[in-house]
Amino acid sequence: MHATLTELEREAYRKSPVHRIDGRVKIIMTLLLIVYAVALPRMDLLNFPKLLLLEAYLAALILLARLEFSYLAFRFAIALPFGFSIALLQPFIKQPFISDFTVLYRLPFGLEVTGEGMLFGAIIFAKFLVCITAVILLSSTTSLSELVSSVRRLGMPRELALLFTMMVRYLFVFWIMLGRIRTAQKTRGFDLWNKNVPRQWTLQQVGYTISSLFIRSYEQGERTFQSMLCRGYNADAQVYVGKKKLGVPDVLVLAMASGVVIAAQFGLKFL
Repeated sequence: MHATLTELEREAYRKSPVHRIDGRVKIIMTLLLIVYAVALPRMDLLNFPKLLLLEAYLAALILLARLEFSYLAFRFAIALPFGFSIALLQPFIKQPFISDFTVLYRLPFGLEVTGEGMLFGAIIFAKFLVCITAVILLSSTTSLSELVSSVRRLGMPRELALLFTMMVRYLFVFWIMLGRIRTAQKTRGFDLWNKNVPRQWTLQQVGYTISSLFIRSYEQGERTFQSMLCRGYNADAQVYVGKKKLGVPDVLVLAMASGVVIAAQFGLKFL
């Protein structure tokens, strides 16, 4: 499936109770869930019900947000191979923090599959799944402009906020530039997956594309900076960010996320 940045950003402008939540609340909730998931013990069977509770909470929010399934699948398809490949290697690796190993299978070339390695890999993948679901929920229900305003209201340093703002503003411009370059290449018969041409020549064309995009982005940055100077920008310039109070639904969502974390940490011990 092919999806452009505009199509992915369009999901953030849907109308739902989750989309209407303040961006600051969604950022704090995402960080809370990610930090808690990552901080769980490395080798503990109780991690699975805890992570399952977090994943169920995120899945409920995704259903409430009425996000399109095809784009969710596209985002997961991009991210999951990275976490799955790391988890897949763990049964063959003897981690130094594990003292005793139970060898389940002996493979050629001296490879051994250990039970502890399989458990560690499964926990890593479960943590990764919760973290990537939280990030996808945030990016799918919060527009880039709202995300920038939210991190500014949360107190992001001015220099980082300015870089983040410029990146968001010109991300789509550079994407259009890349699209024009690709269109020009296709009109000249260039196909990235053409097996009838040497791979070295194909890689050279990809390198030329990256170089051209880098030069254009540098030139665009110079023009933008000169325009900012002409409009009075200097090192002490401030970007205005309007104040926005949290509503009752925002506070309730933040309290609910905290309650899910507390229930996962303490509630499951009594079951």
